[in-house]
Amino acid sequence: MARKRVAILISGRGSNMEALIRAARDPAYPAGIVVVAADKPAAGLAIAAAEGIPTAVADYKALGGKAAGEAELNRVLDEAGTELICLAGFMRILSADFVQRWHDRLINIHPSLLPSYPGIDTHARALAAGDKVHGCTVHFVRAEVDTGPVILRETVPIRPGDTAETLARRVLEAEHRTYPRALALVASGQVTAASASGA
Repeated sequence: MARKRVAILISGRGSNMEALIRAARDPAYPAGIVVVAADKPAAGLAIAAAEGIPTAVADYKALGGKAAGEAELNRVLDEAGTELICLAGFMRILSADFVQRWHDRLINIHPSLLPSYPGIDTHARALAAGDKVHGCTVHFVRAEVDTGPVILRETVPIRPGDTAETLARRVLEAEHRTYPRALALVASGQVTAASASGA
């Protein structure tokens, strides 16, 4: 079976991007990374380029805003023959039009066990609530932020004395394991938005 053509969108260093690139080095992995794009000049682009992956910048600021930035992203994605998109620390809220254009082909990783703690400061919020477990979720993207069918979750125990920083480090390690597994499930057709159960 042909590998799915995957684009990764980043805004920073892209440690989850690196985890996906590492997984895709295996010829048996069901997805190949065809382009990495960012909404501004981002450190992760150099990492992708060093792996021989084409990169692009759709600089929202230079282009004059969200609509122009997304139009440029769509151009880059189309040119690369993108079939699936992974958001990996992409810090822009995507428009409903963009999300609809890539409906069921756009996935994201979030540092909480959704539906708990959408948005930011997830680790501090979990600690403040006295939770015993935390974790990360890979999900299909919908127009409403941090919603959409869940592909995969991984739980991380909260330890006595944890701070937001120590918890964040352990959750990030879980993200690096979970995102490649989730992408493989989607790229191979084992999980679709219709079948995603949050297991």
